[in-house]
Amino acid sequence: MKHFVKIALFALAISFLASCETSTAESGSATKEPVDYVNPYMGNISHLLVPTFPTIHLPNSLLRVYPERRDYTEIELNGLPLIVTSHRGSSAFNLSPFQGEEHELRPVIQYRYDQEELTPYSYSVYLDEQNIQVDYGLSHQAAVYEIQFEKDAPAYLILNSGNGGMKWDGTAISGYQLIENNTKVYICMVPGELPQQVSSINHSGLFEATSAEGRNACLILKYPEGTKKLDLHYGISFIDEQQAKVNMEREVAGKTAAELQKIGREVWNEALGEIAVKGGTEDEQTVFYTSLYRCFERPVCISEGGRYYSAFDGAVHNDNGRPFYTDDWIWDSYRAHHPLRVLIDSKKEEDILNSFVLMSEQMDNFWWPTFPEITGDSRRMNSNHGVASVIDAYRKGLHNFDLEKAYKACKGAITEKTLAPWSGMPAGELDQFYKDHGYIPALYEGEKETIPEVHSFERRQPVAVTLGTSYDEWCLSQIAEELGKTEEAEYFKKASFNYRNLFNAETKFFHPKDKDGKFIEPFDYKFSGGMGARGYYGENNAWTYRWDVQHNIPDLISLMGGKEEFVKNLDATFTEPLGRGKYAFYAQLPDQTGNVGQFSMANEPSLHIPYLYNFAGEPWKTQKRLRKLLHEWFRNDLMGVPGDEDGGGMSAFVVFSSMGFYPVTPGEPIYTIGSPIFEHVSVALGNGNIFEIVAINTSEKNKYIQSATLNGEALDTPWITHEDILKGGKLIFGMGPKANKLWGVE
Repeated sequence: MKHFVKIALFALAISFLASCETSTAESGSATKEPVDYVNPYMGNISHLLVPTFPTIHLPNSLLRVYPERRDYTEIELNGLPLIVTSHRGSSAFNLSPFQGEEHELRPVIQYRYDQEELTPYSYSVYLDEQNIQVDYGLSHQAAVYEIQFEKDAPAYLILNSGNGGMKWDGTAISGYQLIENNTKVYICMVPGELPQQVSSINHSGLFEATSAEGRNACLILKYPEGTKKLDLHYGISFIDEQQAKVNMEREVAGKTAAELQKIGREVWNEALGEIAVKGGTEDEQTVFYTSLYRCFERPVCISEGGRYYSAFDGAVHNDNGRPFYTDDWIWDSYRAHHPLRVLIDSKKEEDILNSFVLMSEQMDNFWWPTFPEITGDSRRMNSNHGVASVIDAYRKGLHNFDLEKAYKACKGAITEKTLAPWSGMPAGELDQFYKDHGYIPALYEGEKETIPEVHSFERRQPVAVTLGTSYDEWCLSQIAEELGKTEEAEYFKKASFNYRNLFNAETKFFHPKDKDGKFIEPFDYKFSGGMGARGYYGENNAWTYRWDVQHNIPDLISLMGGKEEFVKNLDATFTEPLGRGKYAFYAQLPDQTGNVGQFSMANEPSLHIPYLYNFAGEPWKTQKRLRKLLHEWFRNDLMGVPGDEDGGGMSAFVVFSSMGFYPVTPGEPIYTIGSPIFEHVSVALGNGNIFEIVAINTSEKNKYIQSATLNGEALDTPWITHEDILKGGKLIFGMGPKANKLWGVE
């Protein structure tokens, strides 16, 4: 019955798209399906730091690949990819088809290329100087390459492990690569035809061999002149080579690349079809579905046939019928990525949180992870906002994980582990100071770091850590409340006000203090703190962290002197100049791109800021700001993502904001309303209901909400509850070209 309901909802979602009429001269694709709107190249040229990557994968799957090149504009490919173990890493193995002289053979061939075509589920490219056509289709843990040779010359296939081993057993190549933290990725590849000869290569040249070990360990399969096509089936595993073979046989045995592409297309249409949009321009639909596609890039399911390898304890475990997920940078993803999954894939979100509980049990210390990756928890960034994802899911009705264990692990990660950024050390002197005084003390410019918990290449980030931990402790208080731990709930609720200890009432900024409780002076809210402002903040300057009190916005309004002053300070964020030339500004603050004044559209701590006008009685400004930001910074082109997207962390903001609402405070089952882009949005919920958003007359010009109803009743507040959405029903907006400054004002 559940499967039937899912198919019915998917069919309904597709029908909305199929009924789409052209709303502009450029949109004329009534027959398009959701995946046809995805442009994996969107954002592949970075404004400054890390770009997006044109990733080929199935939703949340272990096997991910993308063309390996230094930058999108590069004219050479570094072989052909077989698996990428993180969303911004290089390929663990490389495949290089080759025709030419033996002395030209290399462990990895650099290709000039043309006619590259890439979708979320397929890849093809013409290696024009080699005259080789490549086609690719993949499944969750296995894939197929089809190689067509045009030259009348011997053909070679080179399989390379950058740091591992390869061996040929007469029918298949198997091998491994050591990636990090004693974690290995394994491969088993079966060619459709047996080679004429198997060899390897080193600095002295080619030599016959059936195995290779070490750096650039590779085996070379030689085929006779006249070979025109070779098919390669392979599987990937984090368990062992035998499991890689099992994965291959289970998923791709007997299948062609075209057959896998057809299946992959169906899988993607089902996933993306959970949200159906109607109206808007062709580009707006492309930006929307490309952003939604990015939200399925991480985390990844690493269960293989009922087992998984955990880098958190270096052991293979039975998954007991529940998939195990990892590779999730929670500092970014808790804000909108996790909440989006709560809406459209609640079972998967429960499995992810259950995986985090298991990770916590598997590690040496029972601490909630911060940056769980394939290779274990890297403990990056500041604070531990994974606790927000726990309470957010639980408050929204997701209970299929052990809340008691989750609370214990979250509490340990905040009270037993050091709060020092990028560190997995136990709590020490810095943490005791925080417990005693309610803030992290700052150092003066030039003052030497003496605290051993602070990572050698990092800094304390005292304001960022104090504010972030205040929010984390609020989340802990809410979980403790759910569990009936009244005393602990009160303790953490009190600690959640610690942000007040760094508020400068004179300047209305959060200002670092020294160990004696004195504000650091002199101080520049734009540039003090060195690279990335990390001496005091983190990646962003004080203008961003001025708003980093997601859990108590009414109190922040009060601290600033009321709603009128709050709005003035918000306005100033969007108008305050950089203060230096762009070269000098970004040389110090490279993460703070996508600027509108001091507001940064390019980094996740800013995502909630445009919505804060709703809390101060001027929701029309939220509507105005959001439309400008979405229109200018998220576009259907190679530079259409303003900053480091982080595998769904920023894209989820686009998905929510395009629909017309956003979770400003994960942990509270409430969404704040923005400005809906599409005439009609249909969200298929995990409980079988459908929630619809209708925006009458919406357009680039008609961006202001004139009126709203929820299930036929007037809606006069700029937010809706999660319960409202779960019931299904319809939210209707009347849109117009000029602001209705009275709508949504309390």
